[in-house]
Amino acid sequence: MRASLLLAALIFTTPAWSADPVHKETVALTAGTSAHSVKGKIKGYATAEYTVTGKAGQTLSVKLKTNQPSNYFNIRQAGHDDALFTGSSSGNSYQAKLPADGEYTVQVYLMRNAARRNAVAAYTLDIGLRD
Repeated sequence: MRASLLLAALIFTTPAWSADPVHKETVALTAGTSAHSVKGKIKGYATAEYTVTGKAGQTLSVKLKTNQPSNYFNIRQAGHDDALFTGSSSGNSYQAKLPADGEYTVQVYLMRNAARRNAVAAYTLDIGLRD
């Protein structure tokens, strides 16, 4: 009986690390406002996600300025599993034409080495979209 209660407790308990906060924000870029700058902070395994809607052929540019060398960003296209851009292997600057109409998410994160130390990153993210 005691073993089954312990097993039930383990199965139905959510680990603390799975509850890391995710800040989500939609960035509205229109013809009059083709650039947006946001300042933020993340700590540990927390992430921030900024979603922008663009059209095929438009140029998306993203630049991350940070005080933490293990702070990067990825870009994902809605409906695709693979990242369009991976900052940890490509750097903190991106500029390319969008492959299709739709939503694109810029995810700001800390690499695991910094996240497990509960490091803090203060950053500025510049997002631009132009025809």
